[in-house]
Amino acid sequence: MTLHTIKVLFLDRDGTINQDTGSYISTKEQLVLIDRADEAIALAKRAGFRIVIITNQAGIARGIATVEQVEEVNRYLNLLLSAKNASFDRCYYCPYHPEYPHPDYDRFMDCRKPATGMVEQAIGDFLAEGLVVDRSASFFVGDKTLDVECGMRAGMRSVLVRTGHNEEKLCIERNIIPEFVADDLYKAVTEYILAVA
Repeated sequence: MTLHTIKVLFLDRDGTINQDTGSYISTKEQLVLIDRADEAIALAKRAGFRIVIITNQAGIARGIATVEQVEEVNRYLNLLLSAKNASFDRCYYCPYHPEYPHPDYDRFMDCRKPATGMVEQAIGDFLAEGLVVDRSASFFVGDKTLDVECGMRAGMRSVLVRTGHNEEKLCIERNIIPEFVADDLYKAVTEYILAVA
């Protein structure tokens, strides 16, 4: 098998692509895209990035949302993004929560961001298709400190967006410093990622 090198834009979901409602999104009616997020993803795709969503969905372990609901929301998100040629290539979610032990989900403990389990799984899945992820040319964008930390741990370039939780101050307090801070995903892609990629 011939191996090809790819670059990946890893994206958090809630608060980065769609609005963070403050509670777990369990129905597609609750899913509202952040302004121009779909355009941003389309631009990144056109520039050659593969798009992978990496999202903690501990509402599953907490009994607030089911696996089926989370997967339905993810399918609906891809449908919305497809309208702008911004569909994602892969989507991974972690159902585990440390405070809500569950026999079905505790095995996913290494997937919960800032752990890098989901990123490593994506990289492994691409490799199975003959695609090698160039970590140094790949980015991780999210609205929380744990997104920045996850990206850094995985050897990616981390970008924080001010939408969603906007944990810019917390990043500084914890000395988990993103490479760039942007007002939203559109600005992250247009002002930084495409400029330096």
